[in-house]
Amino acid sequence: MLHPSRILVASAISLMTLSACNPTDNQNAVVAAKVNGTPISESRINMLLKEGAAEGQPTTPELRKKIIDQLSMQLVISQEAIKNGLDKNPEVLEQLDLTRQSVLANAFVQDYLKKNPITDEMVQAEYEKIKAQMSGNEYKARHILVENEAEAKEIIAKLKKNPNAFETLAKAQSKDFGSKARGGDLGWFDPRAMVPEFGAAVAKLTKGHFSDEPVKSEFGFHVILLEDSRPKVIPPMDQVIPQLKQQLQQQNLKKLFDDLKAKAKIEITQVAAPALMSTEESKSSGQSK
Repeated sequence: MLHPSRILVASAISLMTLSACNPTDNQNAVVAAKVNGTPISESRINMLLKEGAAEGQPTTPELRKKIIDQLSMQLVISQEAIKNGLDKNPEVLEQLDLTRQSVLANAFVQDYLKKNPITDEMVQAEYEKIKAQMSGNEYKARHILVENEAEAKEIIAKLKKNPNAFETLAKAQSKDFGSKARGGDLGWFDPRAMVPEFGAAVAKLTKGHFSDEPVKSEFGFHVILLEDSRPKVIPPMDQVIPQLKQQLQQQNLKKLFDDLKAKAKIEITQVAAPALMSTEESKSSGQSK
């Protein structure tokens, strides 16, 4: 859907900051309408129609007329703003400059993506890399986290007498408030997503068994019960091609931006924002002078 504010921004920029680059300066440019002698180019209307089509909006004569009407009305308003001197207002100029930078930055990104497309070979390589990372099993387990080893050993002794007491003991004694209420249930997880000591201990357990010795980690001492395990299910490549392409594009853009930033000379001259005086402080300051 095309929004009037989007058209207003385009119109304002063309009038007040990009007038030197107005496509209608070209004698061969097709003019779709004029407002007080100022032309509205056909190329501008086509640009907005193209944006609408990208959002699923059908291109119709009615939509074209609506765009011309909106551009015309907003051009009238922009002309009035210039008559009132708003094109010289520092805040307005700051906003226009920021918008101009944003449009140029976006154009640069789109141009880069067009000139550096993601190939099928790149997608295949990324899929194989992720596939290798996702190999192995995932586990469903419960745990009880306590502060010291002695307390963990007491819990293990109780479990040896009554293995079915794990959930009850977890709710009563576990310090992990995220899983305590669920009887220590951690759901399904990749052991590599856990702290190393915990992940290694889980991988060594057999289904239905708990750890014979406390497992120490940076969080304390764990008693772990393995409930189940299964091989990871990796989706076929044709189901994740769009996500892989987007991921590769983001990786390429990040590298590009990092390189550009490294080459640029960026000087931060105002680390802390200057204090803004309140209205009362401003009045007091004026009276004291």
